[in-house]
Amino acid sequence: MSAEPDGPEGRLRRFATIWSRAIFPVTATSLTRPEFELQLVPLARRLRDALQERVFDAAQGKAVGAALIDTHCTDPEALSRTLDCVEAYLVLYCGGEGPREELRARSARIQHALAAGFAQALRERTRTEQEAISRAALSARSAVAEALHASEARFRAVFHGAAIGIGIADLDGTILEVNDALVRMFGGLESNLRGRNAAEWTHPDDSPHVWKLYEELVRGEREHYRVEKAFYRPDGTVLWTNLTVSLLRDADGLPQYQLALMEDTTERRLLNLRLRYEATHDALTGLPNRTLFFERLEKALAAGENARFGLCYLDLDGFKTVNDSLGHAAGDRLLVEVADRLQSCATAPGEMVARLGGDEFVALTTGPDTETEVDELAGRIMNALAAPIRVEGRELTVRGSIGIVEGPAGERGAADVLRSADITMYRAKSAGGNRYELADPEADARAITRHGLTTALPAALERGEFFIEYQPLVHLGDGSVRGAEALVRWLHPQHGVIGPDRFIPLAEHTGLIVPLGRWVLEESMRQARLWEARTPVGAAAGPLRVNVNLSPMQLTHPGLVSDTVDILEREGLEPGSLCLEVTESALIGADDDLLKPLRRLAEMGVDIALDDFGTGYSNLANLRRLPVSVLKLDRSFTQGMQHFPADPVDLKIVEGIVSLAHSLDLAVTVEGVETGAQADQLRELGCDTAQGWYYARPGPPDQLHDLALADAIS
Repeated sequence: MSAEPDGPEGRLRRFATIWSRAIFPVTATSLTRPEFELQLVPLARRLRDALQERVFDAAQGKAVGAALIDTHCTDPEALSRTLDCVEAYLVLYCGGEGPREELRARSARIQHALAAGFAQALRERTRTEQEAISRAALSARSAVAEALHASEARFRAVFHGAAIGIGIADLDGTILEVNDALVRMFGGLESNLRGRNAAEWTHPDDSPHVWKLYEELVRGEREHYRVEKAFYRPDGTVLWTNLTVSLLRDADGLPQYQLALMEDTTERRLLNLRLRYEATHDALTGLPNRTLFFERLEKALAAGENARFGLCYLDLDGFKTVNDSLGHAAGDRLLVEVADRLQSCATAPGEMVARLGGDEFVALTTGPDTETEVDELAGRIMNALAAPIRVEGRELTVRGSIGIVEGPAGERGAADVLRSADITMYRAKSAGGNRYELADPEADARAITRHGLTTALPAALERGEFFIEYQPLVHLGDGSVRGAEALVRWLHPQHGVIGPDRFIPLAEHTGLIVPLGRWVLEESMRQARLWEARTPVGAAAGPLRVNVNLSPMQLTHPGLVSDTVDILEREGLEPGSLCLEVTESALIGADDDLLKPLRRLAEMGVDIALDDFGTGYSNLANLRRLPVSVLKLDRSFTQGMQHFPADPVDLKIVEGIVSLAHSLDLAVTVEGVETGAQADQLRELGCDTAQGWYYARPGPPDQLHDLALADAIS
């Protein structure tokens, strides 16, 4: 070796030396320890590569586990010592300069892969041995038959030299002969076996059909059977075996003896139990994981028609803040403490707590009275989380939101139950958190529908499922139609026509509002051009103006101005043909950067309307800095004017707003006009234009054109 002792190869050899010293005492090999160490060096190099590779490959760890079997390290203690050695020394000697926390996490995954490879290779080796056992069984049976009829000496040679346990009993079950291997399995004293009856060796874990198979064999109805069976040793410990029992017949073909072949599988069973535990429990908290929880939930839901269940789905409020501010190690310690507290809340029969992942936990209760028990369980969980948790010298207040689902078993599947609990948990979280809510089928249906609409939005735009209706804007002075507000609708294949109040917030949330808003602007301007072409020359009101709503997200989109200019130029329209409506709440506290696109559009001649005026802070002084030319007064101010006499307070408020707007050279439009009394009052107060069902409901483009044409003719 030319590498320095402290170099990578030197550290690798040091790791291999430690490893060989740990497992050599429990390895069945004729090699010396230095020779055995040389066999481990390439395996150590594969572990180092798996630890340092950019993308983790579990196959490396599995290959090392399988290679241990090939080097005759078949004792489970060799696996246990190997895992301990990897955990303690792999990162230390083979970790390089990488982050220690990531390397230790990678090391843990390598250990799991190594154990899996070891177990798989051990199973394959065992399968090979079992085939040898089967061949030995046939040989033994043949040898016994030949010994009974020909050569006792040959039978004894096979019987006593076999590596597996062999016993012979008569048809009554009395044990007549045992070999040395079977004696060793049961503690080393032949007197503990010879003369006993096989029927005495019952065990609570026996499968129901084991003794049925035994009875069929001694009656001569079957030639052999093979089962997995447990026995009690004289010291009280349990011996697990693969047991094969065959019927031996005499020269006339009549049943005469039983031949039992036993393979000790106790260590392999313990290893499988350990691997099963690791596969069904969370590595961080020790709680059952998602896999085991779903097994228990599915079992509870299939328990019978009178059974009930209750489920609490917990998500910690603000856990991401802990990870971001204190680090993931602190977050992990917090999760461990939360898991301990939750475990103490579910100690009654039929209750369990599991970690689904991240900061999500579930608690399950079963029994006849889960309607009461699940509420009590949720209350215990909230109380358990009330006390602060100390992490890294800080006391952290833990809050959680819980969704509760309770009901009879058999009505829903596990996935549906968990989805309902998840939806309910988010409903509790949106209500402020630190609380629990009961599942509501109607709320679940709304959430599922909302999710379905969200996922269907992009395709709906591509398939042309959206259309626009227009509501007239009427001049209060002469009653003429001056324009219309464009209102987008969604013709859903299943739900029919859906209003913007249901899908616009979803489009805002997903970002689809930008392409959808552009489509609405394009369609509205195309329609405005068609109206202009059909408007009689010299009409008093002039071309119709179209009002198009802008969402807050569209205001911040960098292409707002260029898109608007492109659409107007493509349709050959003057900027005055368009009015963009922006809600008052979207402009509260707006800085110059946000207002700059609106100012540019206003300077070009596009009207800007402040929609829903009066629903925000109504900062009247703020109007001077906004590039608006129209105030759209919210309908809440005019509802008191629907009938005579009008509400005097509403009259004063509207009169003041109109006076202020006109003094700032702003036009006033009123929404929601539904009666002639309203229209008359608003005209007297000096409002400029209005829209509402009193004039016309939103409708197709031709409806608006007919109204405008009738005004022009009259």
